[in-house]
Amino acid sequence: MTEKAFKIFVVEDDEWYNRLLVHTLSLNPDYEIQSFATGKDCLANLHQEPDVVTLDYRLPDMKGLEVLQQIKEINDDIQIILISEQDDIEVVVSLLRLGAYDYIVKSKDIRERLLNTVNNIRQGSNLKKEIVNLRQEVKKKYTDQNTIIGNSAATRKVYELIEKATRTNITVTITGETGTGKELVAKAIHYQSNRSKHPFVPVNVAAIPRELIESELFGHEKGSFTGATSRRIGKFEEANGGTLFLDEMAEMEISLQAKLLRALQEKEIIRIGSNTPVKFDCRIIIATNKDLLEEIKKGNFRQDLYYRLYGLPIELPPLRERENDVIVLAKHFIEVFCKENKMAAKTLTAEASARLLSYSFPGNIRELKSVIELAVTLADQNEITADHIILGRGQDLLDDLLNEEHSLREYDIRIVRRFLEKYNNNIKLVAEKLDLGVATIYRMLKENNQE
Repeated sequence: MTEKAFKIFVVEDDEWYNRLLVHTLSLNPDYEIQSFATGKDCLANLHQEPDVVTLDYRLPDMKGLEVLQQIKEINDDIQIILISEQDDIEVVVSLLRLGAYDYIVKSKDIRERLLNTVNNIRQGSNLKKEIVNLRQEVKKKYTDQNTIIGNSAATRKVYELIEKATRTNITVTITGETGTGKELVAKAIHYQSNRSKHPFVPVNVAAIPRELIESELFGHEKGSFTGATSRRIGKFEEANGGTLFLDEMAEMEISLQAKLLRALQEKEIIRIGSNTPVKFDCRIIIATNKDLLEEIKKGNFRQDLYYRLYGLPIELPPLRERENDVIVLAKHFIEVFCKENKMAAKTLTAEASARLLSYSFPGNIRELKSVIELAVTLADQNEITADHIILGRGQDLLDDLLNEEHSLREYDIRIVRRFLEKYNNNIKLVAEKLDLGVATIYRMLKENNQE
């Protein structure tokens, strides 16, 4: 598929100057140029969707200002360069405020200035297209069917609630055990909503020191406290137009909860060290693995904030309550891991599937993913057997390994030898798997044999 030509309209009633501008822009073979002598002719052809319009400020049929306004009303993505003999600074400022990209005064050096300006516009246009494409890819990645994988009744209920959440800007409260995928659900809601073109800003409340959380959320002014060497906007401002995701909400200090409640009610924040309110517009999604009503009874959470935040509740079921979803997810993780590591496809035997279904997975999806990645790594053939499914022993194995008290270099050598055994002493393949140089492996083995 050929790339769309970069299209430029030249609107200039002076025939000689019109030819000059067309010739200058035609020096770049990537540009497609069309010229017009009147504003009406230009407007009549906007359906061709030019990327740039160079516009004479004084036209015989319309004022440049009027043409500018009408172009922006029809297609705000079109960039407009005003060209005129007039250099009144007030006129220039007013035109820039109305959406003109640049204002160039007719002079002997206009050619270089014009080409530079159009080149800047083109680079910005390419970047904008890349951003749009990335957003589309991210949106596709975080559709609910890709995020919450499974066919159980509990999973279908989550699908329904995500779909309802995307219709409005209602606050969403996501609850569920650790490892059930709360942030993935939050992303699915954001990227399927009308806010998907704006930022998704996650904040793990529990991971931020209590003395920094207020600054992290609301921002601060330069000099407002020791170490505040410059102004910093907070997460509320960063998420403006998009979604602010507050994870582990139950861990927020009670003193900060009052400030958060005020911010949500007034839809404005005040940076630390400032008295000036800053308006924000972002959707709030919170997540917690605790029962907030119980936290209220314990005095750890404000009841008024609870009612302000609750909105639409989405409870994520633990993996043990999702019927055959364990196998559906396991097959998905096998496929993804094999692709990422350029491995041949692997399948689960009936015994391996039965072993997975017999386990409760206290770590939920996160634990299942780790179990499957280890199983794929251990399986030498294209089948994953029950022996490759190691359940509930990850931490025990790590503890046993560390109790042996080897040096870090000895651990490195043991890992290399294990991989050499697995891959039939294929040093090049082991080097790729461990992201090491072949020479490094030879050196480690040589040094070990000399000891």
